[in-house]
Amino acid sequence: MAHLFNRNILLGVSGGIAAYKSAELVRALQERGAKVRVIMTHGAQEFITPLTLQALSGNPVHTELLDERAELGMGHIELARWADALLIAPATADLISRLSAGRADDLLTTVALATAAPMMLAPAMNQQMWKDQATAANINTLVERGVKIVGPEAGLQACGDIGPGRMEAPEVIADAAGGLFTSGELAGKRIVITAGPTREALDPVRYISNNSSGKMGYALAQAAVDAGAITTLVSGPVNLAAPEHTQVLNVQSAEEMLDQCLQLLPDCDIFIACAAVADYRPATVQNQKIKKGPEEVTLQMVRNPDIVATVASHEQKPYTVGFAAETNDVLAYARDKMQRKGLDMIVANDVADQSIGFNSDENAVTVLWPDGEQTIERANKTTIARQIVHLIAQHS
Repeated sequence: MAHLFNRNILLGVSGGIAAYKSAELVRALQERGAKVRVIMTHGAQEFITPLTLQALSGNPVHTELLDERAELGMGHIELARWADALLIAPATADLISRLSAGRADDLLTTVALATAAPMMLAPAMNQQMWKDQATAANINTLVERGVKIVGPEAGLQACGDIGPGRMEAPEVIADAAGGLFTSGELAGKRIVITAGPTREALDPVRYISNNSSGKMGYALAQAAVDAGAITTLVSGPVNLAAPEHTQVLNVQSAEEMLDQCLQLLPDCDIFIACAAVADYRPATVQNQKIKKGPEEVTLQMVRNPDIVATVASHEQKPYTVGFAAETNDVLAYARDKMQRKGLDMIVANDVADQSIGFNSDENAVTVLWPDGEQTIERANKTTIARQIVHLIAQHS
């Protein structure tokens, strides 16, 4: 059984008799650890009620593109960003045709255009419709765009015909969905990723830190595992569950993080410095709690080691990727940082935008390397991480 632990699966249900199987599919996805939200076309609602899928998924079912309440928050865009994958089952001949043409005339097709997440279709239709040249051409078009197809099965159909066109079994579809997150692009590579903030102690109970949640670094670790890498996460203090199949080494300060990273370098092929490391630390750490005293105090600080620059200059340097969180002139500062520190790649994001970056589930970044760059539009951090890992695999 494939695992979909903590994956956000957006299930699209279109109007075919096989829509009744979508109830079983919701369960199968949840059994594999997925969080499921459902979009139903008008046709789908003729075969199965939204209430059934709402009760099974535990989330409201989305049916209308122009829903005034949802659209106050740009509902279709929020769904598109939430999804780690868009799975459409059943996918009728009509829906496949509209997706192939790039139509956006209902909620499901609009979300399909608006999401950066991978897409998988489970076709279901009459056997002659499946064999028709138009359907074949539409399927080929979607496959060329990167859409995955699972099924259909051959057998007895509701209309009495026998042949290919039956929707694949829900368990098979759910297992196939797990394959959307496993690329093998970095199979056997050893990757070290830093994540989260560092804490620089003032005394036994106080410290200096920042707002990093660690979500981006943890998403990168999961994406690296999905790409087949042997992944170690050197993490500052966060409130996140460790990604499966990842070794997590917990640290507090920048110096502790650097020590751990240097110990790992001999067996490291790729190093991703995603942690928000404090630039400075207190010059002295008090052994006892500092008591309240005068109205003003002066705190003497010293510079912390630059972890990514140290790794990039090491004699055992791996392929080194840095992050640049900036509030202005983002790309200029990022490219300068990449050149100055000897990095192979850098990921730049604008932390002045409060809706992305620190503590958010979403991000938008530009990835730069010495002779190129690529912008990754706003999406959830899982999707962003997967695309960053894909670029690393291409260039490392």
